Amino acid sequence: MSTPPKEPNTLRKGNWKQDPDAVKADILRVAKEEFATYGLSGGRIDAIAKRTTVSKRMIYYYFENKEGLYKSVLENVYAALRESEETLMVGDLEPADALALLTTATFDAYASNPEFIRLIAIENIHNAEYLTRSDVVQTLNRAIIDKLTDVCDRGKAAGTFRAHADPLELHWTISAFCFYNVSNRATFSASFGDALHCEQGQARLRRRLRDIVLGSVVIGYEPPD
Repeated sequence: MSTPPKEPNTLRKGNWKQDPDAVKADILRVAKEEFATYGLSGGRIDAIAKRTTVSKRMIYYYFENKEGLYKSVLENVYAALRESEETLMVGDLEPADALALLTTATFDAYASNPEFIRLIAIENIHNAEYLTRSDVVQTLNRAIIDKLTDVCDRGKAAGTFRAHADPLELHWTISAFCFYNVSNRATFSASFGDALHCEQGQARLRRRLRDIVLGSVVIGYEPPD
């Protein structure tokens, strides 16, 4: 990497030498908010620079262009989601308990990160053009399929999972439910009220998702409530 462009000798613009990783993290944090709000087309590098500790030139130094920054934001949000999943210690749990934990944790992760949902919706508008350019995201997303594969294999071996239990289908089902819960909150609430998006409603949906997923693959599963 070439030498960074010289910045004005001020507190705001002069900290890249002290902690460049923190500077990049700050740029990505602000860029995530900008792109989630305005999309790739509407997001502006000038607006991002004004809210960070660096200049527009420095953003281009780190990320080359707006598209490079947007792709890095996508990689960053996927990495955060996959890291949260990686902290879930499911290998020692019974398969049904492991699947329940992965399901409810995904519900919580999506519900607490609406910017992630908006960014993925925006990337779908672009037909996943930037995700397909990223080897990082492809590798990151493999991790959750591997985790679900292990759970399904153990469940089938123990005779507690149905033979048709498929990790990719389970991931699709869980993701679809969790995504819609956030992406369509405004329109759903405008049409039908917010009974499902208050605290109690969200708790009910969280349990329902667990029951749907476990009921589809766990032999003899009965919802506990």
